[in-house]
Order: sequence, then structure tokens, then C-alpha cells
Amino acid sequence: MALQQQIQKQPTGIDLYSRFALAGAFSCGITHGLVTPFDVVKTRIQLDPKTYNKGMVGTFRHVVKAEGAGTLLTGLGPTFIGYFLQGAFKFGGYEFWKKTLIDFVGQENAVKNRTAIYVIGSGTAEFMADIVLCPLEATRIRLVSQPSFASGLVSGFSRIWKEEGIMRGFYSGFGPIVFKQVPYTITKFVMYERASEAILKQLGGAESLSHSMYTAVDLSSGLIAGAASAIVSQPADTLLSKINKTSGTGSVTSRLISLAGELGVRGLFLGLGPRIVMVGTLTAMQFGIYGNLKKAFGANNAVEIRKMD
Repeated sequence: MALQQQIQKQPTGIDLYSRFALAGAFSCGITHGLVTPFDVVKTRIQLDPKTYNKGMVGTFRHVVKAEGAGTLLTGLGPTFIGYFLQGAFKFGGYEFWKKTLIDFVGQENAVKNRTAIYVIGSGTAEFMADIVLCPLEATRIRLVSQPSFASGLVSGFSRIWKEEGIMRGFYSGFGPIVFKQVPYTITKFVMYERASEAILKQLGGAESLSHSMYTAVDLSSGLIAGAASAIVSQPADTLLSKINKTSGTGSVTSRLISLAGELGVRGLFLGLGPRIVMVGTLTAMQFGIYGNLKKAFGANNAVEIRKMD
């Protein structure tokens, strides 16, 4: 009887996916906010490699000495808000599209083709999340690259809106942000799911694990996923930083092609070291926080298609 009541109390539909979304929102908002100093350093290296040419530690010291420690928190407002919203659409959307695809193809086929399910579900969720994220990411990059541009999120957002408009000001970087975030998120979720599956197999399955051990699995899988996704999405991340630095002229596509030609392969991977550190740490923390918040919010009935035999 007690078990039946517990099953009946499990959230479903909008109630369930809003809990997934809220857990994802906090996991992304908190983690991206915490690594803001790393993001400032990485962005400076990408945008001005001649000045910031001493690696992550050297650039940290340079920025603090020249501009003060507070500079490392530049863009914290748009970072937190942007990734809070993006996290809701990304994690909530991933759970929704994964379940939708599983229902469409059937459980047995979904298990056999689980990587394809992970790819389509995460890619679709991320594309929608990027529509929300793009204006705030454009504001963050402008604040980091041009500290005198505005005093913060509201003034920076308003100035871009007035001077450049919605499409050129906020969505000129939509192409690179999609090319950055969609491969990043696909790699992130596929690697997380496959890594956690492999780890859980070695540990004898999820049912035998304590809460702390399952969190350790989330963190370990997230670290692997973060390192891989950082490498995959690095070229687009560099182009995103460059194209949002100034308003520019010409079409977005022509500007991207021109920038890629100017940078070359080596230039497109500038700042990769700091980004692997940042994204690896960030992704591990995201999955750790997300897993714990799902439990706290009572969203324990996410559908799984791991193959454990």
C-alpha cells in the first residue's frame, strides 16, 4: 500500500519536466557563475593573444595587477541569468525529447539505438536553449572584451539594443553559438550517458549504490564529458568571442568565414587549456548538482535506456 501511494505521488507531465528544468537551471546558473573568472581569462586570451600570451595563470596575474581582482567577475550578471535560462531549456528539454523519442521508437529499439536518442534529444534541446541564451551571451562578451562599454547587465543590454538592434546586436553570434553549443551539448550528454553506463556496470548497477556513490558517478562521468565537449566546441567558442567583440559589417556568414581564415587552425584553438579546465570542472559540477536537485525536487522517475547486461 505504501509503495502504491509513493508511485501515485510521482510527478508526471508538465509538473515533472518543470522540476527537471528547475534543477537544470540552478545547476547551469550556479556553475557558470562560479567559473566566471576562468571565462574572463579565456575570453581575454582569445580576443587579444598578443597581450595575454602567458597562459591561464599568467593572464590571471596580468588582469588582477592591471585592472584589479574585481575584473575577474566581469559579466557575472548575464552569465548567471543566461545560463540559468539555458539550463532550464537544456536539461528539461533533454529529458522531454529523450522520453518522446523513446515512446516513438519503443523501449527495446531505444536501448539498441540509445546513442542516437542521446544525440537527437540533446541537440534539439540545446538549439532551443540557444535562442534564449544568445542575447545574454552577447552582452557578457561585450562587457568582458570592452570593460568601459557599460557598467553591468542592464546598461550593457540596453545599449546593444539601442545602438545595434536585436538581430545584429544580440543574434549576430547565433550561428557560432549554435555551432559551439549544439556539438558541445551532444558530446556532453552522449559522453556522460556512456561514461556513467560503463562506470555503473563496473559497480554492479545503480540500485546497489549509496547516494554519495551515485553522486561520485555523476561527477566522474561529468568530468569526462566536459573535457571531450570542450575540445569539440573550441573553434566555435573562439569565433563567438571574436564576432561579439565588435559590431562589425557585412553578413554574419562572411564575417565568420573571414575570421576563421584569419585565425587558422592554431588560432581557433587559442585558450583551449583554460577552457578544458573550466568546462571539465563545470560539467562535473553540473551533473552532480543536477542529480542531487532532481532527488530534492522529487523528480526521480526520469526514463533511462542504459544497457546494463
